[in-house]
Amino acid sequence: MLKINRQTDYAVRVILALAQRGEGVRLSSAEIQQEMLIPKAFMTRIVAQLAREGLVNTFPGRDGGLMLPRPASQLTLKDVVEAFEGPILLSECMQVKGEDDCPFQSNCPVRSKWGRVQVAMLREMASISFEDLVKESLGIPMIVPSFV
Repeated sequence: MLKINRQTDYAVRVILALAQRGEGVRLSSAEIQQEMLIPKAFMTRIVAQLAREGLVNTFPGRDGGLMLPRPASQLTLKDVVEAFEGPILLSECMQVKGEDDCPFQSNCPVRSKWGRVQVAMLREMASISFEDLVKESLGIPMIVPSFV
């Protein structure tokens, strides 16, 4: 089964909470945790990973908190998913480097199809900005591609 892990889902919620407040606004981890129903045990690790990946800025102290490092329009679902899941591959064969790795590599009808599906999925994830998600949460319809 292909699915993102719980930590990735919570990380998306953290970025969404910040994006909903707008550019330049700081929120405390506790506020985000409570609003987005994120267990405390996950929050510290998620914030640390988001900061390491440059997806949030952290500010220590009483007036500290978290803030987006750039506008929500420049942060995508793909950014967050790859920060927590690593490179997205639909099949091991998409990672094949040399002919010795796969005996069917040169004449495989399936590999090229996996590649097309993977490219489409990555393109779609990269096209979904957190600005889009905020608008959708406010009831502003997103433009949905015709192939959906």
